Amino acid sequence: MQRNVFAFIAGGFFGAGLFISGMTDTNKVQGWLDVFGNWDPTLAFVMGGAIIPMAIAWRLTKAHQTAMLGTVFPPPPEPKLGRNLVVGSVMFGMGWGLSGLCPGPSIAAISYGGTGVFVFLAAMLTGMAFAPAMRRLMDRPVPAE
Repeated sequence: MQRNVFAFIAGGFFGAGLFISGMTDTNKVQGWLDVFGNWDPTLAFVMGGAIIPMAIAWRLTKAHQTAMLGTVFPPPPEPKLGRNLVVGSVMFGMGWGLSGLCPGPSIAAISYGGTGVFVFLAAMLTGMAFAPAMRRLMDRPVPAE
């Protein structure tokens, strides 16, 4: 129960941060990607505001075995590049660039309504449904010739 309360509070802060930073506005995100047009560099501050605290948190957790609520910390991400990471990153980037939304802000943007958000959500849920099958396909060993 306590863990759910903290998750709810953290999710509320995350959603408020997305809204305040403008990440739920597709024009702001697409403005960041429009380097040769009407470029909007403010998204760099939003990313820095996420990356810097997370880097500090990873450093601080090295000295502890469990979190304050008694759960085990997840292992650090694998540092090597693999096919799954590259393909997933390309697909994520294509969806982000085409729609101007990524999964977190898309859920926060539901309150705005509009068909664009719901089309994105449908595409995201479809991708999530097909991801396990794609992962199994990509992980199959290549037959030797």
